[in-house]
Amino acid sequence: LTLVESGGGLVQPGGSLRLTCAGSGRPSDDYAFGWFRQVPGKDREGVSCISSSGGSTNYADSLKGRFTISRDDAKNTVYLQMNGLKPEDTAVYYCAAELRPKNDHVCGRARGRYDFWGQGTQVAVSS
Repeated sequence: LTLVESGGGLVQPGGSLRLTCAGSGRPSDDYAFGWFRQVPGKDREGVSCISSSGGSTNYADSLKGRFTISRDDAKNTVYLQMNGLKPEDTAVYYCAAELRPKNDHVCGRARGRYDFWGQGTQVAVSS
């Protein structure tokens, strides 16, 4: 499975971005997906995840209400809608996939769960 992220960029505080993760090589409904972010010198942080069924999601406590993860298996794509962006959201954002049973309702934000990673997309929040 190959993952390619897009949609990052520079945005002012309070603004919005939608990140896209496009998968190829296998049907996306074989996977749970996660979004992670990393700033230099810090560990990669689990932002959000979504189960293979799409029925379960999970978010870092600090992001609840601002970020929304979703998936469109017809397009082999996962999204992260980010609203109310803050300077501390500045990071490289990565998409990751964990092989799971179809229609599963499990996902997690631990980095070690994931089998495949994208190359990352930079998000910068600044005025």
